[in-house]
Amino acid sequence: MFCYQCEEAAKGCGCTVKGVCGKDESTAALQDCLIYAIKGLSLRNIEARKDGKESREAGNLIAESLFAALTNVNFDNERLYSLITKAVEIRDSLPETGCSDEISVWKPENIEDAIKKGSENGVLATENEDVRSLRELLIYGLKGVGAYYYHVVALGSEDKEVTDFMEDALASTAADLSIDEMVGWVLKCGEIGVKVLEGLDRANTTAYGNPEITTVSTSSGSKPGILITGHDLKDLEQLLVQTENSGVDVYTHGEMLPAHAYPGLKKYSNLIGNYGGSWPHQRQEFESFNGPVLVTTNCLVPPAESYINRVYTTGPTGFSGVKHITEDSEGNKDFSDLIEHAKKCSSPDDITVKGEGYTDELITGCAHHAVLSIADAVIDAVKQGQIKRFIVMAGCDGRQKEREYYTEFAKALPQDAVILTAGCAKYRYNNLDLGDIGGIPRVIDAGQCNDCYSLVVIAKALADAFGTDLNGLPVSYNIAWYEQKAVLVLLSLLHLGVKDITLGPKLPAFVSPAVLNVLVENFGIRANTTVEEDMKIMMP
Repeated sequence: MFCYQCEEAAKGCGCTVKGVCGKDESTAALQDCLIYAIKGLSLRNIEARKDGKESREAGNLIAESLFAALTNVNFDNERLYSLITKAVEIRDSLPETGCSDEISVWKPENIEDAIKKGSENGVLATENEDVRSLRELLIYGLKGVGAYYYHVVALGSEDKEVTDFMEDALASTAADLSIDEMVGWVLKCGEIGVKVLEGLDRANTTAYGNPEITTVSTSSGSKPGILITGHDLKDLEQLLVQTENSGVDVYTHGEMLPAHAYPGLKKYSNLIGNYGGSWPHQRQEFESFNGPVLVTTNCLVPPAESYINRVYTTGPTGFSGVKHITEDSEGNKDFSDLIEHAKKCSSPDDITVKGEGYTDELITGCAHHAVLSIADAVIDAVKQGQIKRFIVMAGCDGRQKEREYYTEFAKALPQDAVILTAGCAKYRYNNLDLGDIGGIPRVIDAGQCNDCYSLVVIAKALADAFGTDLNGLPVSYNIAWYEQKAVLVLLSLLHLGVKDITLGPKLPAFVSPAVLNVLVENFGIRANTTVEEDMKIMMP
């Protein structure tokens, strides 16, 4: 195997024996085979599109497949193989006209055959380092597009421009293109990224209302509970409906924290609070929660034997030996087994961090609608010098000790600096008692990683108010990345013309020196260094 799609790539180069994420060689090969299969499906559907005979089902299957191949989502070989066979089935229902090469006609005889095909067509099948880097950069951006579009579809919306782009872009990675053409596809992915992030924001707010600035408890109740982690708000809604008056409380975990800010979700009295922090701490936090855990999307850490019988997956996630909850033809899911399981469990242990400098309440819901409603106060604070600078510290958390950099950076910021955040990176500092500036929280949490779109809307509004562009604002970018959705957010920022982004805790292994040089020269991307040195740059 060879995989270098996430920030934890072994030795900063790539995982070759077993993924740091926990996937083994066969799982890695099946994920590579799945990408190979949806490339073939894309080629066939593009040809069918010319005659108006394309499959609408193909786009949604491609999005789900891209999501399933993202880091820390699906470790279940049988389910990965089922996606491969489904892709082949849809592909073979399309006309064969214009597509006769192997990628467009190959069929797996069995799962072993699929593993073999994936092993032969992984990352290193492209020998040229720069071509490989650009192809993989595009594919990882597409995994972000697929993940976010999957949520859009779950909430009843579709966008043919997005699905057509996913197919066209996948097909481009199977073609012999110039470097400039490949760079063009990567930048186009950023453009589509903005579109899909905007679409998901619209789908979420249409379904559940505009997020409101909300204080969320991190304390534990006395009733048995269900812990829900991941990103899927529809799963949470269905779980809340089914647990009403059941005697079971529901707690959010990780990227589900922002759900407390949506009026359509916070109205449920059985949505009690947030338990624990970000995904790297699952093994300790799932253990101490005592009740069942519902994993709706990434990031899933391979469960320990001591609590694996309490873990349930749904949607694109999967792990061998864990019960998976499917949906019916109407998109409904039955969580009754999960609820009955919870009733037999003890209440969660209290793991709230206590002491001076920490808070047991988290603030979330600072999305664009909520923040723009107090825009006059924010603008006035900037004009009066109360807010000197905004620091965008969005993105992912991770397991490595070097991630402590973000906690120390937040602590070191002067009192006239405000953090703009979204994603699970916030768990490095959102329990610090950083206070406020004239009632404006010093940590403005817009929500999940997809809610980076809200940060862009806020920044654009500030730019308009001050008569400048995004790069003329008193804003610095100190972005933490881990997986492929963060790659898409980065590409989206580049599409919007944002420059001088600091990225860490290390630069992606899949970016070759030549490709990195392009990013540095055109966009000013730099790696973070030390808190002291980076503070000089970001707080001029």
